[in-house]
Amino acid sequence: MSDVKTLYRQSDAMGLADHVRAGDVSSLEVAEAAIETIEALNPQLNSVICKLYDLGREAAAKTDTSAPLAGVPFLLKELASNWAGVQATNSSKFLKNNVAAQDSHLTQKIKAAGLTLLGKTNAPENGWSIATEPALYGPTLNPWDPKVTPGGSSGGSAVAVATGMVPIAEASDGAGSIRVPASCCGVVGLKPSRGRVSLAPFADYWAGGAYFLCNTRTVRDTAAYLDAVSGALPGDPYPVAAVSDTFGELARRPPNGLRIGYTVTAPNGAPVDPEVKAAVLAVAKQLGALGHEVEEKDMALDAENLWQTYTDMTCVETAGMFDFMETLENRKVSPDDVEPVTWAIIERGRATPATAHAGRVESIRQAARAIVQDLWPFDVYVTPTLTQRPRPVGFYDMGMTDLDAYNALWADSVFGFPFNVSGQPAMSLPFCQFSDGLPLGIQLIGRPGDDAGLLALASVLEQVMPWKDRHPLTSSFGDTDGK
Repeated sequence: MSDVKTLYRQSDAMGLADHVRAGDVSSLEVAEAAIETIEALNPQLNSVICKLYDLGREAAAKTDTSAPLAGVPFLLKELASNWAGVQATNSSKFLKNNVAAQDSHLTQKIKAAGLTLLGKTNAPENGWSIATEPALYGPTLNPWDPKVTPGGSSGGSAVAVATGMVPIAEASDGAGSIRVPASCCGVVGLKPSRGRVSLAPFADYWAGGAYFLCNTRTVRDTAAYLDAVSGALPGDPYPVAAVSDTFGELARRPPNGLRIGYTVTAPNGAPVDPEVKAAVLAVAKQLGALGHEVEEKDMALDAENLWQTYTDMTCVETAGMFDFMETLENRKVSPDDVEPVTWAIIERGRATPATAHAGRVESIRQAARAIVQDLWPFDVYVTPTLTQRPRPVGFYDMGMTDLDAYNALWADSVFGFPFNVSGQPAMSLPFCQFSDGLPLGIQLIGRPGDDAGLLALASVLEQVMPWKDRHPLTSSFGDTDGK
């Protein structure tokens, strides 16, 4: 088992699948190595809040070794995606007894890819935080420093990947929730283009603002997962052009002569940590040295006004979601069922006139067009992922009752939500680290639909970024023997 554990610790998802296909190791042996790692590390971190080991062992025993990610251990996020027969609480007391009746479309694709589900990861209630501290399950801690947040809302997934519990975990993003924890934990996090991954059985979340993908350790794993789960269903509201080859293959083709823009100025006027600025400037310099045309360009965006509009829109969407959940629970939601911020969101959403909501959706769609047009001269745009280093645990407090004061705390991720609005692919890459050793992610944004181009450039940067010397694959997190 020690050899299997070493192989597990040192392999990314693609590497593990190759070993399973070659017969070097069985899917069941890989699953047991993952379970042992989770059991050793999770008690200190609270990343995995639902363990499904027997389900995983059963699936591993009948793995289709021809599947692209055959036998790779996987964790689903406790938010929105449904796995038949498994709890689906959205980390909310109101839904604590809810069990998924059927698989979502995304889950069907995950299963077809050969991934082995071993559990579900922690998330804030309904995803409404860039930390991961739900009252129902308690906080997830950052493995680099347990005093600071691992980010959210996919914090449980990012921690599981960073520490080697699993090489891939599901993540989702309505205002930075794939990219923020990727930055805080030192992993890769791509928010794909709008429409790239179907939301079925739902048609839409948050007026096109919500996206599903993953956190991984390597760019090639992200590309492989995107290959496995991408593709629209006929009639989906946001069709996007198919790519000419697999994302995995396209990511291996180094791009030449790109025009790249960058900024270190927050579009809401908020301060940016000097070390964050230095990281973005270092990336810009590196890209110039690789032969690309690089130009500083600040965003022409009233981010503060757009954030308020976006927030108010999502309040209505959230209230509507709870109206639907009330039909499943056969009772009305009350303040005792949810965290204070969530109740404030529901109340604001229910008090919003339909005409006001329609006007905000239209404003958001006009802003999306303006963002894309503003950055259209560039093949790739580079920004900070977060304006500040990871905040202390408890900083983003969903126990607050003042919704506007709570939303003001999200200024740290002001570079995140505009690309939920615009639909462009956006990726946080763990470029370097702060002086205190915490990970520091930078964000790459592509043209609408150009997920492949973004992955190709990230693959090049991955080979030269300073963080590669502290890559999770070479860290001691996954070494459950303490060697």
